[in-house]
Amino acid sequence: MSNDNDNATTTAQMIDVPFCTSPVRTSVASVDSEGAGTTSPLSTCYEIDPLADPRWADLVERDPRASVFHSANWLRALRDVYGYEPLVATTCPPHARLTNGLVFCRIRSWVTGRRLVSLPFSDHCEPLGGSANDVQTILAHMKEDVRRTKMSYLEIRPAVYAPNSRVGLSEGTRYVLHRLDLQPSETELFRNFHKSCVQRKIRRAERENLRYEEGTSEALLQKFFRLLVMTRRRQNLPPQPLNWFRGLIASFGKALQIRVASKDAQPIASILTLSHKKIMTYKYGCSNSAFNNLGGTALLFWTTIQGAKAQGFDEFDLGRSAVSSVGLTTFKEHWGANSQEIQYWNYPQQPGGLSSAWEQRLARHVVSNVPDYALKMIGKLMYRHIG
Repeated sequence: MSNDNDNATTTAQMIDVPFCTSPVRTSVASVDSEGAGTTSPLSTCYEIDPLADPRWADLVERDPRASVFHSANWLRALRDVYGYEPLVATTCPPHARLTNGLVFCRIRSWVTGRRLVSLPFSDHCEPLGGSANDVQTILAHMKEDVRRTKMSYLEIRPAVYAPNSRVGLSEGTRYVLHRLDLQPSETELFRNFHKSCVQRKIRRAERENLRYEEGTSEALLQKFFRLLVMTRRRQNLPPQPLNWFRGLIASFGKALQIRVASKDAQPIASILTLSHKKIMTYKYGCSNSAFNNLGGTALLFWTTIQGAKAQGFDEFDLGRSAVSSVGLTTFKEHWGANSQEIQYWNYPQQPGGLSSAWEQRLARHVVSNVPDYALKMIGKLMYRHIG
């Protein structure tokens, strides 16, 4: 089962640098029919570098809405692997305590254009701190940046925040987000699993004496990646590039774990998880479908849940799924996870996404016919353009 998403620990640099660009004044009290500001009192917005300004890490640590995707580890991997420029827009002036912020990446692509995304390859990314007016001020500033620099669009991916009509954003893609509460006892958690689709598979995996491994070694990464290539081919998609996962390991350290289930030394399933504060996040999953009946994926999830609970985690975030991915959403619900629909937002409106229907059909045809080495090359070339 594969997740729908597009995974020594270092810390944010604590250096004394100017934390913002020149302040930009934006009109935020009302918007016209196209979402542009009308004449009204002006508010000031600042942009900071979240990897250089220690105030961002402090806000992420304090705000209960912050997720792994707000973390310096995730932002650093996006920058180092794909060359995206992270920035935080805030109404807080330089050197004042940071009480609000919305993090973006600037993406510059000759294939898909220049745009602002909050955040690439991230399941969800909530505005942190502040009031609805603060967020409106920030979004008005970023919309003006899109217009002024002639970018293609901006996109935000909140799990909870929903802008009102005055903000001037359009509805984008919808997903289903699943989260498992780890507060109940281990016995209660197991009892809430679907009897035939989860409990029975866990018992089957135990009878098969499947081998479980976890860590961040190159050997485990190679096992994971081989299974990922197989899984992405079944999905008619190229795999994420290997250097993305190496970048994640370099950035997250032990807060990332590759987990592999094997039968007689044959890897049959693998998942990659990320940890941040009290939440463990399932980010990538893959398997050899020829061995799905052995319960390898079920063993990985159950062992991960047991370990997360023992380590004091409060939640297991199973990530987003496309609304149309009925099989994936059902799989996550079978683990007793709570579901919620989340809405992405963009400006200006983006009809149809980056690829037309015929381009998607062509991609499926190409992926299904090229050898593995070519499939990996396609992934290496294309992913930096689609964040």
